[in-house]
Amino acid sequence: MSNEATLHNQDLMHHGVEHGHGNGHDGHDHHHEETFISKYVFSMDHKMIAKQFLITGIIWAIIGAFFSVLFRLQLGYPDATFPWLESILGHWAEGGRITPEAYYALVTMHGTILVFFVLTAGLSGTFSNLLIPLQVGARDMASPFMNMLSYWFFFLASCLMMASLFVQTGPASGGWTSYPPLSALGDASIGSKIGMDLWLMSMAIFVVSSLLGSLNYISTILNMRTKGMSMTKMPLTIWAFFFTAVLGVLSFPVLLSGFVLLLFDRHGGTSFYLSEIFVAGKVLPNEGGSAILYQHLFWFLGHPEVYIIILPAMGMVSEILAVNSRKPIFGYLAMVGSIFAITLLAFLVWAHHMFVTGLNPFLGAFFVLLTLLIAVPSAIKVFNWITTIWRGNIRFTPASLFSIGFVSTFISGGLTGIWLGNSAIDIHLHDTMFVIAHFHIVMGVSAFFGMFAGIYHWFPKLYGRYMNQTLGFIHFWITLVGAYLIFWPMHYMGMAGMPRRYFDYSNWTSFNMFGGLNEFISFVVIIVFATQLLFVFNFFYSIFKGRKLTTPNPWQATTLEWTTPINPGHGNWPGEIPEVHRWAYDYSKDGKDFIPQTVPVSPDESKH
Repeated sequence: MSNEATLHNQDLMHHGVEHGHGNGHDGHDHHHEETFISKYVFSMDHKMIAKQFLITGIIWAIIGAFFSVLFRLQLGYPDATFPWLESILGHWAEGGRITPEAYYALVTMHGTILVFFVLTAGLSGTFSNLLIPLQVGARDMASPFMNMLSYWFFFLASCLMMASLFVQTGPASGGWTSYPPLSALGDASIGSKIGMDLWLMSMAIFVVSSLLGSLNYISTILNMRTKGMSMTKMPLTIWAFFFTAVLGVLSFPVLLSGFVLLLFDRHGGTSFYLSEIFVAGKVLPNEGGSAILYQHLFWFLGHPEVYIIILPAMGMVSEILAVNSRKPIFGYLAMVGSIFAITLLAFLVWAHHMFVTGLNPFLGAFFVLLTLLIAVPSAIKVFNWITTIWRGNIRFTPASLFSIGFVSTFISGGLTGIWLGNSAIDIHLHDTMFVIAHFHIVMGVSAFFGMFAGIYHWFPKLYGRYMNQTLGFIHFWITLVGAYLIFWPMHYMGMAGMPRRYFDYSNWTSFNMFGGLNEFISFVVIIVFATQLLFVFNFFYSIFKGRKLTTPNPWQATTLEWTTPINPGHGNWPGEIPEVHRWAYDYSKDGKDFIPQTVPVSPDESKH
């Protein structure tokens, strides 16, 4: 163990966290006194911060998903009126019909909330915080204070984004990508006024939160591992969180610079993204800027962002499939190598989002090649997951089902990426419903499946109770079938040329034939949304009333987090931190169901 780790652990012991007492027994040691504020609000315990990220993410997920229900009502029933909408949205839904401005605001906020606030902060923030110290054998993060700051910057960003929903001119409505010139000119649309400023400020603060978290995760993994925990003995979850953090540290600052320049264009009279613009017949003085520059800055984060979302889910799925198949993960080093390859290639493919921007076709060919190359490490992971569960003694828990569902959606959603990665085909499919179908299945649904799997699997570690399994099975089957019923038909709409982000298709002769299909999709969206509320009920009910744990290792897993007490205090282990002797996947070995990482390797043991 490194010197930093030793010093940090001694410091935590000095501050009364060695035994996780919390309430203290010695009146002279003020560090033992834990108030409600220090334990539940401004907590520096990584487990509590994980809960804060998770519950904030769940609240945002409900809001973001509800927005999709609202705009799907417009797409599915364009001529219908819903009087109750006016009571929710006020003048944004006069007469019970969503206005075009409100529709674009809902689409924008839906994308922003789910991509950044739920699947980045809610997924990475929760499980990186919970599992990194527990699985590498650390008392806490490298900097618990910075960890706390990471959450509260996220909370501040959330407050600003929430506030933008209530300003008179409404929230940002330039799409979740907020391309200029629409986002750079306050007069361009009603959604480009103060709502856009709040959106940009919120996102800038969100980037700060992400960077604080990512630097902490990297430091903890590199410096805080317990004795014997070499890099190759780490579970695949930790490798995934490590490379996710590296992606965030290298790409989020580029997005921040893009947002700062956009704020300068909006309020500082600069022309980074503006040139030769006419508004209502009036020529604006801006010259020399390029709207395409913003796209380069945005997608340099935007594509790594896809992997920032999906890599933690991949890591957790690897762990959950191995545990519930009672088999070692197949091809551990190949899995680590493929995560590294994905991380590297993620930075080299951003312009495949820009094939129709006038990009030089010769340059485009390189991005096509690199985009198709990223399918190789992805395919290695899929092959290894399938081989891991092949002929395994599979336990069908909600977590393992969502993990298998993840593999399914990752394959089916990933295959359509091969179409979109080909520039010649993308020219026809770009900005159609095909793109919506592709990235919702491969990134949205898959990441949510990974997140659900993680919640069901590690809920006992978070709260010392189980979630209800029957409700978990209902949640899985309706969500899996519903996700395919919602997004699969969109591929055919897109191939027919149906553009995305349009408010009303009903007067468009070419796309009238999809009216019934749109209505069907909207109907399924409502059912799937109701099922997510069932999950939310299960989650919060189980925190207080779920079946209590009777054993610290309910899934018979090998990793270190299950060697802690059922409800670990701040510091995780009451005595010495366990020493690690073996890799994390010794299942069904030498006649034993599983061998924990803390068990020394015997001389006559077979090699894995």
